[in-house]
Amino acid sequence: MGRFARRAVASLALSALLVAPTAVAAEDTALETGFERTGGQRWTTLAEEREFLAELDRRHRDVSVRQVGTSVEGRPLRLVRVGAEHARYTVLFVCSQHGDEPSGREACLTGARDLARDPGARRFLDRGAVLFLPNANPDGRVADTRENAAGLDINRDHLQLRTPEARALASVLRDHRPDVVHDLHEYGGRPPYYVKDFLSLWSRNLNTAGQVHAAGQRLSEEYVRPALEERGFSTGVYGIYTDPETGEPIRQVAGDGQARILRNAIGVKNAVGLLGEARQDPMTEEEQADPALNNRRRVESQRIALDEVLRMAEQRRPEIQRATTAARLAGLRDEGPVYFGGADNEPPAPEDVDTDPPCGYRLTAAQHQEVGDELDLHGVRSLPAPDGGRFVPMRQEARALVAVLLDTRADAPLTPAEPVDCR
Repeated sequence: MGRFARRAVASLALSALLVAPTAVAAEDTALETGFERTGGQRWTTLAEEREFLAELDRRHRDVSVRQVGTSVEGRPLRLVRVGAEHARYTVLFVCSQHGDEPSGREACLTGARDLARDPGARRFLDRGAVLFLPNANPDGRVADTRENAAGLDINRDHLQLRTPEARALASVLRDHRPDVVHDLHEYGGRPPYYVKDFLSLWSRNLNTAGQVHAAGQRLSEEYVRPALEERGFSTGVYGIYTDPETGEPIRQVAGDGQARILRNAIGVKNAVGLLGEARQDPMTEEEQADPALNNRRRVESQRIALDEVLRMAEQRRPEIQRATTAARLAGLRDEGPVYFGGADNEPPAPEDVDTDPPCGYRLTAAQHQEVGDELDLHGVRSLPAPDGGRFVPMRQEARALVAVLLDTRADAPLTPAEPVDCR
């Protein structure tokens, strides 16, 4: 008997929010994904996803499903909201940015359904909202490719916004200003150093405010990983090879502070971020012989992590709101350094730290014509300049993002803007 069969299957109830077990209407129990109906033999198709979300929207007054963009090949990107329409506190799940990593999408579809029908979640949903982008790369899911239909990695495009999929997500981040964002992925193991059931990581970018960074690390290390370990899953920190005998870190191979990756962009945008990575490769001989067993293990680990994100979001709501609010307001003071390199575990080079950054950046009219839409999608404010161009002040909520987008020292600036010294 395989490991998955030996351990108890994770409850689909969101135990973090459930007050007491309640009966689920028979109508709700019939609402299943294609993955569930086949016992994990195959992934939910796009047609099944569309029908599932439409039925979820029809059955529950607290659920709305709307299109927020289209993919390269014209497929809709749907955002599912469960909870308050104009919430002051929001959690966002971004699912399967890479099309060949489908388990996160399955977890988000069932997670939205289970949250919507859970009476114990009422207290949370009366004042907050949980958003799901269940299929962030529909073209990649159809083709079973990491990239979108244009051959671009969406998860390397959260600054320049060249892909329609990343642009749609940027608009969601701007319009809903989530306090917590969980990005669901999968990874391929590299035995014997990288073979955990599930890996997680917070925003490592040094422009992430201290309290926001601490909350993301706590989400990984005090909620998600312990919960998975309690259910029999092995866990680790994404990007870190560990000695198979001692468990000690050997070297870092991924998971740096690049702002263009969603996990880090989230932090720069003053929200608590978490990356989750379920292991795709079979973990046992039983999983090797039965792909459905492997698929179910992957989805189960994603669901446990998803539920833990919601548990922390509920338990630590005041703390998280204080952290994200303080981070946003700090930009209005226009104080402190800006970082163009380094990470929370990698000191930046001296040239990557600006201890006295400019008060803003000047764009020519042509530059603004070129990148104005992207600045708007990022929620970056600009002002008319006397020469017909635009002035982008640092004194705004998105202070660090301004420099990351416009300074020539940044990894992937939108355009080389002219720094302005207002002294």
